[in-house]
Amino acid sequence: MSPLETLAALLVALLWGVQFVTSKYGVDAFPPLFFVTLRFAFVALLMLPFAPRPSRPSRREIAASAVISIFFGGLCFGLFFTGLHLGAVGLSAVIVQLTTPFTVLMAWPVLGERPSARVALGLAVAIAGVALAVADPGEPMPPTAAVLVAGGAAAQAFGNVLIKRLGPLRPLRLIGWLSLFTVPQVGLASWMLERGQMAALDAAGPLAWLSLAYAVLFGAILAFGLWFWLIERATLARVAPFALLQTVFAILAGIVFLGEGVTLPLVLGASICIAGVVLTQAGAPAKPRRNPA
Repeated sequence: MSPLETLAALLVALLWGVQFVTSKYGVDAFPPLFFVTLRFAFVALLMLPFAPRPSRPSRREIAASAVISIFFGGLCFGLFFTGLHLGAVGLSAVIVQLTTPFTVLMAWPVLGERPSARVALGLAVAIAGVALAVADPGEPMPPTAAVLVAGGAAAQAFGNVLIKRLGPLRPLRLIGWLSLFTVPQVGLASWMLERGQMAALDAAGPLAWLSLAYAVLFGAILAFGLWFWLIERATLARVAPFALLQTVFAILAGIVFLGEGVTLPLVLGASICIAGVVLTQAGAPAKPRRNPA
């Protein structure tokens, strides 16, 4: 990866890491699925009118966006934010890192991107560092919350693979169409499973609306725009490990914004996680082979 691509990948990890803390305010103020509905509705409103379109989007682009939205939109964020609402930020940040190994493993049969031994070792080291960083979370994770967050990680991983498999897709246009198709999915789920949406809107304070604004502008538009751009330019075995760093940034954000303490396992784990990501980037880049499908 070029220096510019590496910088973009680090920025994505930073934006997503901070989002763990900011989104906790949002899912505690709004019903989680309703929060996701608002998030994607605002993203669609902002992105569709301004997405560059030198030509009209093809039926292939729209169909691909609809399929991707099921996994990268409704399932991923619906499961994740519900799990975040039920569980702790720190452990949610750890479990969601399953996205990276899920992505690398799914890319092998679907895209023919076989991870090198160095990438596999780097992933193992980085995940070990993430686990060590929250070895003493201080708050247990309900099993239901853990399963929901893990399910969201698997859905996002398959969404990553689909973006690569069905591409190339224009990042800004993909964000807009993906968001538009996600709104009815999570909106219907919220209407069927949740209560108190209108009351939550009336009672929401400044922190809740700031949480939503961050999720829309930085967690979605900026971060995913860069992420989709990276997926088109590099192999998933190269790009996906950077997502592991969001846990490090989530822990740091917890220290800065929530006043959480610094522990030795946290410092050591963060250092090991960074070392693992660096290891995945060393050596010759992985080369994808053409998928027979």
